[in-house]
Amino acid sequence: MELVTREEEIAVLTLTRGKVNALDESLVERLSKSLGHLASDRDIRAVILTGQGKFFSFGFDIPEFLGYSKESFIRYLTKFCNLYTSMFLFPKPLIAALNGHTIAGGSMLAIACDYRLMTSGKAKISLNEITFGSTVPAGSVEMLKYCVGHGNAQKILYSGAMYSADEARQLGLVDQICPPEALLGTAKQVAKDFAQRDSAAFRNIKGLLRGSVAQEMARKEKDSILEFVDIWYSEQTWNRLKGIQIHG
Repeated sequence: MELVTREEEIAVLTLTRGKVNALDESLVERLSKSLGHLASDRDIRAVILTGQGKFFSFGFDIPEFLGYSKESFIRYLTKFCNLYTSMFLFPKPLIAALNGHTIAGGSMLAIACDYRLMTSGKAKISLNEITFGSTVPAGSVEMLKYCVGHGNAQKILYSGAMYSADEARQLGLVDQICPPEALLGTAKQVAKDFAQRDSAAFRNIKGLLRGSVAQEMARKEKDSILEFVDIWYSEQTWNRLKGIQIHG
């Protein structure tokens, strides 16, 4: 469900779950474990996160979660929020190479990274939860505001719009756009540029930039997960969720 390859001091972590790389509990656990190993690997100085196919990630595997009880879904959400928090504070440069559509929970993983490259063409990026009656965890809002500012975060979350790569760059959701055939190669060059910087200095500066944001994330997250679940299981939202299908 994810594949780790290494090229000198750069690791590439690729999502490989089905046609759309939808996030389920097992994938979140495996991502967390892989990133933990890479964080402690002294030979790795930067990490690229990407996906296979036409999707970086569809986001949550909604059809699968329709079979979860509230308690089980709270457990999953806690793991997912812990994952993006660990990515937001990852001690090494973390580069997102968005190879295709990057939706909802997939976008949350992307904004947790230090730098985002996105393929040109038809790919869209969106935090579209409001369009199907869902909310978002508090931590994702704090990360989004950190990336794009309060005003743009409000625009993105209130509208639930699907943004092209050009529109996303204007908003600050992505930093660089590449042709599909050049995406991974360019991401590797970005990662190598980051890797040349002093690792201790990078880790410290990243902590100074993001530490206070992470504290706010932690302060709000538990209550926001419970609020998320209340809305997710409400009759109106539940009926909309049942109509969502995953297509490759």
